[in-house]
Amino acid sequence: MTSTAAELLEVLWGRASTAPASASQLRVLLILEHHEGINLRTLADSLASTPPSTSRLCDRLQAAGFVERAVSAADRREVQLHLSGRGRAFLADLRIRREQTLRAVLDQMPAAKRVALLQGLEAFCDAAAAQIHDASDDSSAPGTRTA
Repeated sequence: MTSTAAELLEVLWGRASTAPASASQLRVLLILEHHEGINLRTLADSLASTPPSTSRLCDRLQAAGFVERAVSAADRREVQLHLSGRGRAFLADLRIRREQTLRAVLDQMPAAKRVALLQGLEAFCDAAAAQIHDASDDSSAPGTRTA
């Protein structure tokens, strides 16, 4: 049942297309939204990627107008990454489209089932956040980075 629900959610999310950003680019945008001004190395670590791969990903996002780079005031050798206004607008629009798609399904559910789903999702979010937090603590261990 869990895999079926996950697959159906993927189908629903797919209806709210992430174009013109790829899944990897969307992940970068979401990270930058929550960690405004991080540097390339920190972003690469968050993605479990290499700085050159992450830099190319950011090049494409910058060319699309979603990301801006700025020299750090503290260290001019360091480049900080920021979401542009267009990047923020893209994420806001994507969230609206995803919510509308999900709302159409939820509106077909009985009220009691929606309440139960909300309670389950709240518990899921708590457990997922804890697992992600634990995984990020472990990511500093040697040998955890991939290309």
